[in-house]
Amino acid sequence: MDQMREQAEHFGAQIEYDDVVSVDLSGDIKQITTDGGEEYQTRAVVITTGSQYRKLEIPGEREFSGRGVSYCATCDGFFFKNKPIVVVGGGDSAMSDADFLTRFGSSVTLIHRRQGFRASKIMVDRAKANDKISFLLDSVVTRINGDGSGVTSLDVRNTATGQQSNIPANGVFVAIGFTPQTAFFNGQVDLDQDGYILVKGGSTKTSVPGVFAAGDVTDKIYRQAISAAGMGCRAALDAQEYLTSLDNR
Repeated sequence: MDQMREQAEHFGAQIEYDDVVSVDLSGDIKQITTDGGEEYQTRAVVITTGSQYRKLEIPGEREFSGRGVSYCATCDGFFFKNKPIVVVGGGDSAMSDADFLTRFGSSVTLIHRRQGFRASKIMVDRAKANDKISFLLDSVVTRINGDGSGVTSLDVRNTATGQQSNIPANGVFVAIGFTPQTAFFNGQVDLDQDGYILVKGGSTKTSVPGVFAAGDVTDKIYRQAISAAGMGCRAALDAQEYLTSLDNR
């Protein structure tokens, strides 16, 4: 990260550390106000506010985050080699995570609050065909338990019967979706039904001339640092082309 910052500064970028509190993208000159009271006026804006993992919001989740609770199977799966793992969710990401985590865990249990899945049939069938994956349906996790070494078990409630149970787990992977950080831009640029910024074709152009978007704020599929960096490069090129077109008027 330091090398990326140094490279940007080497080429003339000015980096400010502050929180944006409001934006106005309606005119030719865009206005941005920060928590520190600074106001910026610019002809082009690149939005890269990203998205956040949705959380369970239950006791123990925050306490054991990074010590057994994870939101990234590809990042943290290796740390639970030969240990019991739980995946929470019912979409494609949950199925993919469960399948991937069987490479490491002694067992993988997928917990979903309903009988049916949001995931595609092919993803569900693939998970069901994996002997290392078991399913706990009509169930929700109510508490994550642990000790100084990390997560040890989960309290689970059956939503149909109300029955409580406790299952052993050392790794808990939460895969219940993402929330794009687009509250500032609602009503100013076009968003899809999930709140992600819509871009035109294969570009980074939004519905507003001079406003571009890159990374997880518009990408709900790949969500990787390398793909976000690539989009950032494309956004810079799109912004440069836009500014050049203004200068040539």
